[in-house]
Amino acid sequence: MNRTRVGVIRGGQSTEYDVSLKTGQTVLSHLADSNFDVRDVLIDRQGTWHLHGRPMDPIRVLDQIDVFFIALHGSYGENGELQQYLDAHSKAYTGTGPLGSALSMHKASAKRALEGAPYRFAEHRVMVVDDYTDEAVLELFTTFMMPAVVKPMDGGSSVATALVRTRRELAAALREVFEVSATALIENYIRGREVTVAVAEGFRGENLYVFPPIEIAYTNSDFFDYKEKYADEGGARELCPAPFDRATTQALMEHARHVHRELGLRDYSRSDFMVTKQGDVFFLEVNTLPGLTPTSLVPKAIDAVGAKLPHFLEHVIERALAR
Repeated sequence: MNRTRVGVIRGGQSTEYDVSLKTGQTVLSHLADSNFDVRDVLIDRQGTWHLHGRPMDPIRVLDQIDVFFIALHGSYGENGELQQYLDAHSKAYTGTGPLGSALSMHKASAKRALEGAPYRFAEHRVMVVDDYTDEAVLELFTTFMMPAVVKPMDGGSSVATALVRTRRELAAALREVFEVSATALIENYIRGREVTVAVAEGFRGENLYVFPPIEIAYTNSDFFDYKEKYADEGGARELCPAPFDRATTQALMEHARHVHRELGLRDYSRSDFMVTKQGDVFFLEVNTLPGLTPTSLVPKAIDAVGAKLPHFLEHVIERALAR
């Protein structure tokens, strides 16, 4: 009997290439002892596809795979382009489809789609690279409340993300964003406790299973930046389950469920929030393909409920095959 051929797609042309390699390697290693025929599909920084290390035309790769586990992060992997390509060739894949991916990746659009939700949003402005001038920076600095968080509209992993307080810091942060994205999102900085909540469809017999919230305790910065996320030592501490009271915990879990449903997400997602001292919950963003590296948050949530990552990965693949 032929085994199902699972292609783990990793790499890609986004700024999150290195993180994607680690996520993909984690998936490959945890599926090594499964009943699947697992194959390594790498897309390099130039966009060339490889199967088991050999450059290959994408169509030939598709012919040798039954279902794809998408381990890409950032543009192409999470903005719906790859999903459109796979749909056009009738190939099964894990995760959210093209529309939900594109909507979630564009952070301002996701906020608009969630208007009327039972949680709050930070005030924000948008700037495109063509509008960047010294005068535009000055106008933004003098009319928008500081401190602010500056980030790419369509990025993740806190790449090119900065907390700014001065005009000079604002200008520098915008320039850094425009090196990796054509659009910057500028948000009011929300002081509070950062928390993330993962959900998974059909897990443990529930239509939408919600994992315990994880609080992220920073050590060396005022927000969850790239160094805090991926430091081998001395980075942020993750507290799972997060030490909130029952009401706040239940609210966060319901909020994550709401985000997943309202944005039309699929299989699994991870939503990020801030909880202020007053107990107000602010939605930050949602990850349609959250990281699965050894330091990532979803594996920690899976472990916290006594589940195993290989079982979770197999569950997600089986859902993709059943569609």
